[in-house]
Amino acid sequence: MFIQTESTPNPATLKFLPGQTVLEMGTADFPSPDAAAASPLARRIFAVDGVAGVFFGTDFITVTKSDAVAWEHIKPAVLGAIMEHYQSGAAILEGAQAASGHAEHSGPDADIVKQIKDLLDTRVRPAVAQDGGDITFHGFERGVVYLHMQGACAGCPSSTLTLKMGIENLLRHYIPEVLEVRPVAA
Repeated sequence: MFIQTESTPNPATLKFLPGQTVLEMGTADFPSPDAAAASPLARRIFAVDGVAGVFFGTDFITVTKSDAVAWEHIKPAVLGAIMEHYQSGAAILEGAQAASGHAEHSGPDADIVKQIKDLLDTRVRPAVAQDGGDITFHGFERGVVYLHMQGACAGCPSSTLTLKMGIENLLRHYIPEVLEVRPVAA
């Protein structure tokens, strides 16, 4: 098994491409070891000292390290953990299903929210997946769109620029009711 790695815009996060399906659909975010209870693969990666976060996409795994360690010191162990997991034949997720990502929304703004989710799914999420992350809808209130950033996007130095100059401008262009985009924590 050959696992490729790619850098991401977030220097604390690397994207690992195992050359096999990670999740059939959706994403799974594990911002801490406690959140990884339902994933044997995430638990195995968190066992590497210095791993601070794990995120799964359909064909990639992003791993975020703590500031206290260098990639040169933990990358071989992360590669080994991923390889061992795939060779074991164990499930990626136990019992839990990957999330589609978007929060549910009902009410008077349902049509606007549908447009927001459609634009995120067709224009934004594929682009950020290339960088090893995901951005999902969290809410819409009084013209403000709240988005949740995951994987390489969470904590990325360029995430504010991506939100304000990229996503906000895109949504405002197509949906006049959108006034602003803000990030939310998990």
